[in-house]
Amino acid sequence: MAQQQQCYLAVDLGAESGRVVAGLFDGSQVQLVELHRFRNGAVSVGGTLRWDLVNLWREIQTGLGKAAAQYGSAIKSIGVDTWGVDYVLLSEHDELLGLPYCYRDTRTSGLMNHTFTRVPRADIFATTGLQFMEINTLYQLVAMSHQNPKLLDQAATFLMIPDFLNWLLCGSKVVEFTNATTTQCLDATKRDWASDMLSKLGIPASMFPPVVGPGTKLGALRSDVARLNNIGRIDVIAPATHDTGSAVVAVPTDMTGSAKWAYISSGTWSLMGLEVPNAILTKRALELNVTNEGGVDGTYRLLKNIMGLWLIQQCKASFERQGRTTDYGQLVQQAATCPAFRSIVDPDDPRFLSPDDMPSAIASWCRDTNQPVPENDGQFIRCCIESLALKYRRVLRWLEELSGERVDVVHIVGGGTKNELLNQFTANACGCAVVTGPTEGTALGNVLIQARSAGEVGSLGDIRKIVKASSELREYQPKDIEQWNAADGRLTQLINSLPS
Repeated sequence: MAQQQQCYLAVDLGAESGRVVAGLFDGSQVQLVELHRFRNGAVSVGGTLRWDLVNLWREIQTGLGKAAAQYGSAIKSIGVDTWGVDYVLLSEHDELLGLPYCYRDTRTSGLMNHTFTRVPRADIFATTGLQFMEINTLYQLVAMSHQNPKLLDQAATFLMIPDFLNWLLCGSKVVEFTNATTTQCLDATKRDWASDMLSKLGIPASMFPPVVGPGTKLGALRSDVARLNNIGRIDVIAPATHDTGSAVVAVPTDMTGSAKWAYISSGTWSLMGLEVPNAILTKRALELNVTNEGGVDGTYRLLKNIMGLWLIQQCKASFERQGRTTDYGQLVQQAATCPAFRSIVDPDDPRFLSPDDMPSAIASWCRDTNQPVPENDGQFIRCCIESLALKYRRVLRWLEELSGERVDVVHIVGGGTKNELLNQFTANACGCAVVTGPTEGTALGNVLIQARSAGEVGSLGDIRKIVKASSELREYQPKDIEQWNAADGRLTQLINSLPS
């Protein structure tokens, strides 16, 4: 059996860390082997937040070398997935035009309303179908057009972060569909760049390359990259290059083609949504500020971006700065013993996007809503977990309203599946079953799209059967529903009590 296994490499980059993973596929199951893990994170450079792509590229090549040493000629291809919205600009001579900005940089602050003076909000949504967030690529490009127009004038090629890494791997200059849809620069109906809208905003549409679908073969590994890392000139495949797109591929549902299941891709961000055949661009979708992001096989992911585990991550970082070293498991255990619903917040309040200190931001929200401020680490984490579960409940009701379907089960994939307290609270808040797993959803989806590109897998439904056979799943049933109903009503009152 070992000789029959195919090896596919997944480069999976998140905001906190990255890794190179080998996916060993025997035709019915996938085994993931982590070859190389490395840190990631925004770097403060001259008062701005940037990504250190040169170091990321170095680490990816280290992973390539380790893969070559372990699996050699069994390696068939490689695929890259990352977070969305951030981008790279290349000159006409393929020079990198500056270190790419991190989406949490403050240069886009206030620019949405300015943009709406040029193109109305409703028109942008009718064209792109995307949730309005200051981090979106569109507002990053508007910021550049105001603050550094000469640099923008030099741009010959626009690439998203994974597309830039694919260019480094094989020289391709394309943008993959699922990540292109995170930009708010793509026409959701035409499924191509929204050139007219971009031109009205002073953004040169000519720099945007062709859009390709997930599973596209981009080319062979550059000869110099292959030689330096002692690896063959394997194929470079575009999976769903947006990590959430790959994660949704790996939802182990039996209901592909139905909107009776929802997903949460749970990581630094929580992305909660439905898989639908076409973008939903209604007036109500605009009012609810949902987003339509591209999926596999031409589907759309009707979803909402939620601040996610970022709140817990940043609380932990604050505790460590104060000399209290603890792991996530210990923090969740502490939270489990704290009183229920003592303090709850709206995770998507702007003050939580990039605070200097997360516990201070939470305390500020609690004071503004006349709630008791958390007094210890466990209470802060309990506040984060309960608040996230209540947000999931609210978003689920919006999605059901837009689709006209009642959701029977919520699938949670990604790192957040390890947080059992959050999983149970999500079932309680949403009032339906929650199934968790796989933890490595993004890497599994990445690998299996590569396998499908190689002709080893059939439909999206077939992919999900393989995921189910390859994963340990756990189910949570709702409890204490009336308490959570009351907490949801209280949160609504608290949000409404804030000054507009």
